[in-house]
Amino acid sequence: MSVAHGIRRLGVLGAGQMGLGITYVSALHARVPVLLYDRSTSQIQNGLNLMDKLLAKDVSKGRLTPEQAKEARDRVTVVGQEKGLKGMRDADMVIEAVSESLQLKQSIFRDLSAEVSPSVILASNTSSISVTKIAASTIPEGSSAADEAGKKSASRVVGLHFFNPVPVMKLVELISALQTSPETLDRARAFAIACGKEVTTSQDVPGFVSNALLMPFINEAIMCLEKGTATRDDIDKTLKLGMNHPMGPLQLGVIGLDTCLAIQQTLYVGTADSKYRPSILLERMVDAGWYGKKSGKGFYEYPQ
Repeated sequence: MSVAHGIRRLGVLGAGQMGLGITYVSALHARVPVLLYDRSTSQIQNGLNLMDKLLAKDVSKGRLTPEQAKEARDRVTVVGQEKGLKGMRDADMVIEAVSESLQLKQSIFRDLSAEVSPSVILASNTSSISVTKIAASTIPEGSSAADEAGKKSASRVVGLHFFNPVPVMKLVELISALQTSPETLDRARAFAIACGKEVTTSQDVPGFVSNALLMPFINEAIMCLEKGTATRDDIDKTLKLGMNHPMGPLQLGVIGLDTCLAIQQTLYVGTADSKYRPSILLERMVDAGWYGKKSGKGFYEYPQ
């Protein structure tokens, strides 16, 4: 039996690559009005400029009519700095898409839960952090995890892990915290499907399914490079031609080496398993500010 997601208005926190991508598919495919907020006004403008380019590209390729593109763009409203998180009060679901930091996400969810109605679904686009820890941060001051207010607040938190680039990648990974209610899970799944995505479900373990498999793969490739086992090009060519991967593991660093390191550290700390120890070369690349495409340099050069 299909479940109606019931999202009449969506809030998105963060106008970076992920937040903008979520805004794009929500406005275009799910056809819901989107309230977009970011503390950086320049980040918002960059995000909206990218959305305009994506819509124009779809029109030029005949995938959208100009009218459909305009309708999608008109569904996006920027929440002003003066409103901040208060601007999310009219949303039925808010998706957080900020940096992969537990402390930052806990702070946002703590403040957000105090601003919006207890019925509003609070979703995190985290790619590795415990959704259970995030959910616990929404418990109102003066309540406990066991009383009705605490349980109700935490039960509306869920993980919705979109993949980069969101307009292209077909998957959303759905993660249930220990506290997540079946209704929250069902509505979040229905909304992801409305965005045109396929959905898989993972338990709330470090890295979930996707990054518990992907990040050690990338990290091991970096260790091979670090030890001199093979060159960058030969490592990537081996996996592309020998295993039929569309991209080599070092090319996959395009998602952001700082993000790769943060996730690998989450796996290492969360499991206390030495097999997840981050490569020293990965740490040094991040120390140097060589994050990949977003900084112009990583294992490859990316002309800006």
